[in-house]
Amino acid sequence: MNQTSSSDATPIAAKLAVKPVGLLEFAKLAGRNMLEVIPAETLSQTYFRGPLNIHYICDPAIITEMLVGSGRAFPKAKFTKDIIGSAVGNGLILSEGEKWKSQRKRYSPLFAARNLPMLAQHFAQTGIEVATSLAEGPGRVDVTQMAPASTLTNISRVIFSGNEEVSAEAIRAGLKSYFEYISSISLFSLMGLPKWIPRKKWLESKKPVTDMRALARQVIEKRREESRPIPLDFLDLMIAALEEDFEDIDTTVDNLLTFVVAGHETSANALAWGYYLLALYPDVQAIIRDEVRMVSPEAPITFEDVQDMKVLRAHIRETLRLYPSAAFFARDAAETLTIKGITFKKGDALFYPVYSLHRNHQLWEYPDEYRADRFLNTTYPRGQFIPFGDGPRVCIGAQYAETEIMVLMASVLRKIEFSLSEVPIPRPVLTFTMRPEGPMILNAKPV
Repeated sequence: MNQTSSSDATPIAAKLAVKPVGLLEFAKLAGRNMLEVIPAETLSQTYFRGPLNIHYICDPAIITEMLVGSGRAFPKAKFTKDIIGSAVGNGLILSEGEKWKSQRKRYSPLFAARNLPMLAQHFAQTGIEVATSLAEGPGRVDVTQMAPASTLTNISRVIFSGNEEVSAEAIRAGLKSYFEYISSISLFSLMGLPKWIPRKKWLESKKPVTDMRALARQVIEKRREESRPIPLDFLDLMIAALEEDFEDIDTTVDNLLTFVVAGHETSANALAWGYYLLALYPDVQAIIRDEVRMVSPEAPITFEDVQDMKVLRAHIRETLRLYPSAAFFARDAAETLTIKGITFKKGDALFYPVYSLHRNHQLWEYPDEYRADRFLNTTYPRGQFIPFGDGPRVCIGAQYAETEIMVLMASVLRKIEFSLSEVPIPRPVLTFTMRPEGPMILNAKPV
């Protein structure tokens, strides 16, 4: 399959820092777009020493040693906890030590492959609804609105379904406000100032968080009372896990919201970028559509179906290479380590610019080009392709996310054709996740 036959266009890229960034400027820029503080040198070098005690790491061997080997217990960076702690509490994303281990052990079975066929049924229903809506109203579509709407619908179906006291529309409105709140990065948190100094978020009100926490507690308690004998959605699986391994209600709320956060915007971003790339390369879009129709011409797409969609899976992985939702993460060095001749001292900031790693010129052939066939029958060194992280803290829902993205995209592509409009494509920006900077307008029409 020749991935570049239909267009010579290069996918839109982010704007990285081309000159040194001081601490104050770092805080100002990062509050708007974290990508603008990542040195452009990280695209051509696999290790780059930043100012003060910052290390930018794009070397797969060092990354593997840090995430899987001797540095695997290093904690999340303090500023990460300051930024999103109020929204996700002390759930799996931010907890450390024994608390994290017990939660990981408790919830890992929820995301096992045996549960994905049931969850995929919900994803397929959403995909059918999206395809039908686009077919009935062809024309311009903003995929930065369409993609989050579909993943919000999935969350409503697999977590908040059956909640008679609150409508699906109210749930989606509450989730939207909640996501807008946590996507606002605090300048003071990035500068490492004490927690007691007022943040802009505080003045805006924490109502989106308190409302969502109250709703989460309500649906958990109601579902516990129902005690369904056979799990019908994700929340049922979660409640069943807690029957075997008790945890306090506040931690359960933390984890429910953690799964909501991790499962919504990350998948939505991948879908938006994935639709854009298919519009940019219509020949590839046609190949994937033929593959989907060959596997499942009409019926709802199943978990088993997407196992046979090799080209679609390669497209999703190339999308996640070019536009990883988790485009940056950080750890604090808990002890001094020397790896490949580089010494990382205790207290140093370890920055992992995944965006740069996935486009690094020392690691990839044609790194800035879309070539999905690089993921067909090819493996890469560990630490080179990490859209979901690696090591003990690899994303617990990686297979869930990939299944959701594939089922939704297959369901839509089977019926709808996307093409570029005359509206310019926005650059990627990174706040809580990496997303398009503004509306991404594509043309959509029935096939």
